[in-house]
Amino acid sequence: MQNLSKNYGQTLNLDKLTSYCPGCGHGVVTRLVAEAIEELGIRQRAIAIVGIGCGGFSHHYMDIDAIEATHGRAPSFAVGYKLARPDNIVFTYAGDGDTSAIGIGDLLHAANKGMPITTIMINNTVFGMTGGQMSPTTLEGQVTTTTPKGRDVTWQGYPLLVPEMMRAMPGVKFLARESVATAKHIMHAKKSIRKAFECQVRGLGYSFVEMIVPCPTGLKKSVRDSYDWCANQMNGYFQPQIFKDEMEQNNAD
Repeated sequence: MQNLSKNYGQTLNLDKLTSYCPGCGHGVVTRLVAEAIEELGIRQRAIAIVGIGCGGFSHHYMDIDAIEATHGRAPSFAVGYKLARPDNIVFTYAGDGDTSAIGIGDLLHAANKGMPITTIMINNTVFGMTGGQMSPTTLEGQVTTTTPKGRDVTWQGYPLLVPEMMRAMPGVKFLARESVATAKHIMHAKKSIRKAFECQVRGLGYSFVEMIVPCPTGLKKSVRDSYDWCANQMNGYFQPQIFKDEMEQNNAD
């Protein structure tokens, strides 16, 4: 019988059971981040700045140094840390509620500075930890605990397209939106996460990857239905794509 076990190296901490709900996309993304760090050989230099919310647990499952930032301030923490310790590989890991709501100002200014840091934003379209309230990325018509009749864009605004806001910033060198809806999406997402870290390793500038993931608990759907929702509704609006890749341009030069 073929041995299907995989050596994740030292980055992924397999000794701890995660607190993520069944079907939560955070587990997949945490694994992808750990794999990228391991493959690039940067574990001893990596420092995670985690936000408030379910994403704040991610550093428990990776054997790397980490700082728990105040709500929405992970990008600012990362900028400060990188200025103080430029040899470290600094990345933020937080959800859409943390990054695109209270933290949107910190995020955009960090990106505009062009600092060589990396942001991984987990977008599950709700405030997951606090009960499934509407976030800036909640889809039009989506039912949450604070939008029981669905998000009404006429007075609650449209779902926020975060990478599109940063595309014109010259300091942003790698910018992508990926998804975990299918195995194919996950394989492509890993390439983007690795590239985002490589961008920082090479000192090119700011890198950002938005990850589209389901929250079965917040959506009040089964795991299977949540991934169908992710593949159709979420990916339909938040279309996975590479917005900017100056890594390739730099390689060509």
